[in-house]
Amino acid sequence: MQFISYDDADSKLTWGETADAIAAGHKLEKAEIGDLLLSKGDRSLLSRAAWIDGVGIALKSVTVCPENSGKIPPLPSVQGAMLIFDSRSGALTSIVDGPLVTKWKTAGDSVLGARLLARPDAKSYLVVGAGTVAKSLLEAYRETFPGLETFTIWNRNSDRAKNLAKEMALQGVTVNVADDLARAVANADIISCATMAKEPVIFGSWVKPGTHVDLIGAYRPDMREADDTLMKKARIFVDSRETTIGEIGELIIPMDSGVISENDVLGDFRDLCNGGTGRQTSDEITLFKNGGGAHLDLMTGTMIVRKMKV
Repeated sequence: MQFISYDDADSKLTWGETADAIAAGHKLEKAEIGDLLLSKGDRSLLSRAAWIDGVGIALKSVTVCPENSGKIPPLPSVQGAMLIFDSRSGALTSIVDGPLVTKWKTAGDSVLGARLLARPDAKSYLVVGAGTVAKSLLEAYRETFPGLETFTIWNRNSDRAKNLAKEMALQGVTVNVADDLARAVANADIISCATMAKEPVIFGSWVKPGTHVDLIGAYRPDMREADDTLMKKARIFVDSRETTIGEIGELIIPMDSGVISENDVLGDFRDLCNGGTGRQTSDEITLFKNGGGAHLDLMTGTMIVRKMKV
């Protein structure tokens, strides 16, 4: 049995191989999955399990404590670990650092969605939010879409956005800090939203034709990042119907109010990675909900384990 820490593996991974591993995983048998969510206020314990014969069995448990980022010194807002078992014998084979899997799974999920749905000629990218996930997204989209010319951050706390822009500058990436979210949205070809919002922060009236919208932050039934107008005007896709419909407020809330129905979710990764139709025209708006189920953790975690054995 091996333990893989963040420091052991992080520098050895790439976003392309992560997206490829997730795509390949959706061409195998469908995963058995199960989730457990416990919450107290804004703090949560999220445990997710997945089983794919021939790949493995995984259980990832993480705590989400948003207030940690404001502590002195700051603490990670997401902490935990993933256990990987052999799918035949049931033996525990690996323990993988939870934030490592979460980082590569989360942004890898989003860039695979964008590879399948965004316009290939996209030039401008906006990330809403300035936390750990936002940094991963900037790195992932830069690698996945080398044609992107403009990177922009918007955050409610502009100082956090400026600090992230400085971090990215150390990697040789120029990132603009927006002070007007509506204008930044209107100018973007691809938008990622990675916040802890319970009310919409991206409004459909701001989004121009041809944009790809990547929604990441909402993971509870009371959370959403996009308004009803955007949900109505966009072609909606998800990473997994099972882990988003009826599970996350991004879809629950507009479905309960009759704004959209389950039929408006046009596909998930099992569809898109097996020849399903994604974007049809250059001027339509595509919306992708990154729900981040345990099957994606399993696909990412086993990819990390394979990489560390090379």
